[in-house]
Amino acid sequence: MELTASIVSAGCGAPIARAMQWLAPIQSACNAYQIDTPLRVAAFLAEIGVESGRLVFTAELWGPTLAQQEYDPPSVKAKGLGNTDPGDGFKYRGRGLIQITGKANYAICGLALNLPLIDHPELLQQPDNAALSAAWFWSNNKLNQWADAGNFLAVSRAINLGNPHSTGTPLQYSQRLALYGAAKKALGLANSLQQ
Repeated sequence: MELTASIVSAGCGAPIARAMQWLAPIQSACNAYQIDTPLRVAAFLAEIGVESGRLVFTAELWGPTLAQQEYDPPSVKAKGLGNTDPGDGFKYRGRGLIQITGKANYAICGLALNLPLIDHPELLQQPDNAALSAAWFWSNNKLNQWADAGNFLAVSRAINLGNPHSTGTPLQYSQRLALYGAAKKALGLANSLQQ
C-alpha cells in the first residue's frame, strides 16, 4: 500500500514537513515486512509515532535515570539485555523508531538487517535503519496478527511491555490510541477502536 506524507503525519502525529522526510524510509520498511494493509499501517504508524516522540527521536534520551542505570551490569535487567560490560547500557540504549535496546537485541537485529550494530549501534539512528529496525521488530514479534484483528492494545503491550498477553497498560496508551484513530481516519477506515 502506498503511503502519503499526510497519512504518516496523521498516524505519527508529526508535522507534514517531518512526515515528508520520513515517508520514503517508512514506506520501504513497511514494504519489506508486509505492513501493507490499512489496519497494519494504522497500528504501526501510531506506535512509531509515540515511541519516537512524533518522529523526532531515534535514540533514547539518556539521564541516566534510575531505570537506565539498571541497563548496566551487574543488574538482572542488564543480564536480560545481554549487557555484559560497564557502559553497555548507554552504548546499546534504545534506538530506532521502535527502541531496540540491549546488546543481545542489537546482535539479533544486526544479523537480520545485515548491519554491524555491535560495533556501530549508532547506525540505528539513520532514518532508513531506524524505520527498518522498527518494521523488523514488528515482524519478529508477529504484530501483524494483532493489527489484523484490530487488537491495538495487544500491539501496544508487545511494544511497550514486551508481551501482547500482559495485563499492564502501556505507557502513553491514550496517545497511542489517539494516533491510531487519526491514522485510521487518514486511511479511510471506520473510527471504531478495538482495544
